Amino acid sequence: MTDLDDIPAPQGELTLKLLASRQDTNLHGDIAGGWLVAHMDQAAELAAGREARGRTATVAIESMDFLCPVRVGAMVNIYTAVREIGHSSIRIDVEVWIRQPQERDPRELHKVTEASFVMVALDDKGRIRAVHQ
Repeated sequence: MTDLDDIPAPQGELTLKLLASRQDTNLHGDIAGGWLVAHMDQAAELAAGREARGRTATVAIESMDFLCPVRVGAMVNIYTAVREIGHSSIRIDVEVWIRQPQERDPRELHKVTEASFVMVALDDKGRIRAVHQ
């Protein structure tokens, strides 16, 4: 086992990549947690929509802890992994990793948070439907 094996790495597929800007900050100059959650939800919807081949909606978000602040200028990388597919629901694990603007090593990422999103497939009228029809 090498030292590289001990370094945490993102799990899943890079689904969304954004730049944190001043307009997304709270009163203290940090990126607001709600901004991150909204983008995590968007990434979960993209991943679930591919599986459901159509419209989905969020029905649950499991708890999340924020491990470090996100500063203006950070590159925000949101990864998703499909964990479970039920009759009408899809469980998506979502992780947020950032690259701080002042990092010397451009490959160094810091984990911000993770959560499991439960999405349901919807038909054109907004009713729950089977994932695979």
